[in-house]
Amino acid sequence: MNYDATTTGILGPAHKAVPITAHGLDAAEHAATHPGLAELPTPLVTLDAGSTTRNIATMAAWARAAGVDLAPHGKTTMAPSLWRRQLEAGAWGITVATPWQLTVALTTAATTGLRTALAAYPVLDPAVLRHLGRPRTTRVLVWADGTDVVAAMAPHVAGAAEPLDVLVELGAPGGRTGARSLAAALDTARAVAATDGLRLAGVAGYEGALAHDASPASLTVVRTYLHDLRRLHETLLAAGLHGEVPGGIVVTAGGSAYFDAVADLLAPLHDPAGERGPAVRTVVRAGAYLAHDDGFYAGITPMGRGAGGRFEAALHGWVRVISRPELGLALADGGKRDLPFDEGLPTVQAVRRGGTQDTAPLHGASVTALNDQHTFLRLTGDAEDLAVGDVLRLGLSHPCTTFDKWQLIPVLDDARAAQPHLVDYLRTVFG
Repeated sequence: MNYDATTTGILGPAHKAVPITAHGLDAAEHAATHPGLAELPTPLVTLDAGSTTRNIATMAAWARAAGVDLAPHGKTTMAPSLWRRQLEAGAWGITVATPWQLTVALTTAATTGLRTALAAYPVLDPAVLRHLGRPRTTRVLVWADGTDVVAAMAPHVAGAAEPLDVLVELGAPGGRTGARSLAAALDTARAVAATDGLRLAGVAGYEGALAHDASPASLTVVRTYLHDLRRLHETLLAAGLHGEVPGGIVVTAGGSAYFDAVADLLAPLHDPAGERGPAVRTVVRAGAYLAHDDGFYAGITPMGRGAGGRFEAALHGWVRVISRPELGLALADGGKRDLPFDEGLPTVQAVRRGGTQDTAPLHGASVTALNDQHTFLRLTGDAEDLAVGDVLRLGLSHPCTTFDKWQLIPVLDDARAAQPHLVDYLRTVFG
């Protein structure tokens, strides 16, 4: 088993993905019986084992071919066993987005093999900053986008056993965090370099906050921003603000939507051996690729623009029809508590008649709304004969808000098979 069944322990009603017949059983023993999908409850979200493995391999191969390092965003899954698999496939590190996520990454480093954690935000929590000042085996890099951030960090890192690596974050007007000009970013870098307990270690940014589609206009905005980020890196080098940086200077950008543009513009800086000067690593932080989706990321992924390879949706929803109150309408048992809806509603892909028959494509059914615990389905054509008890497979949009609704996720051998079977359990660590 490659996931978490062996360490989950006894299953019970606290695990909403577990059938009542498995309550009181050890998770590994239950998974070893490979129960069929018909034995699992609804509503349900599952992870496809084969698609996950192929997605990890595809992204690792892309990073090698592009000449960049990969630090996938761990917030997507908050699943240390998946982080371990990404690291084993060659990822340089794992990215996190809150102080709590950072503590999860550090406390699980021994089992995941994590050697570098990239905290893509300003760490201002005094207790966490003091903790980072102690001797550690995992390298941590944090962000700062202003001299005020540096001043807020300074009292809690002074005299640290090891300086804390800081990346200066460049933003853009209308974006999220990040210095709004090269001059402000340069001032921030000077403040970092002059502060006891901090070490200037490179530059960072997030182009995904500036565009939301793959139109030529959006791609131009992204590329312009990445040119500015490269210029900031070159300005800091020319100013001689970096001292000795163990592990190398870092230049990082690249969410899941535009990592091809990041590689195109920033991969030429990648020189981890320092053959052309100071050692520099270009790091992409894409994270959604691991599970991909059938919605937002399916439409915007660079793999659809010829980046090489193909991702597969590894997350699926399964809901049971519980009511046919009027012609053309069905209600199913999944809702906002179970399924993502922030980047588009789920889509109906297939049906299992009676919840047990072979999975078959279904046309003419569409999700029109989600309540807390209900899915509204509009039915036309072939879908009009949908019956109470039928189970639907749903395509989902946005893996980040799918994972955080499930603390234990059944792992299927093949979610697209006629009769999928459970082979493992995945645990997430959402607080």
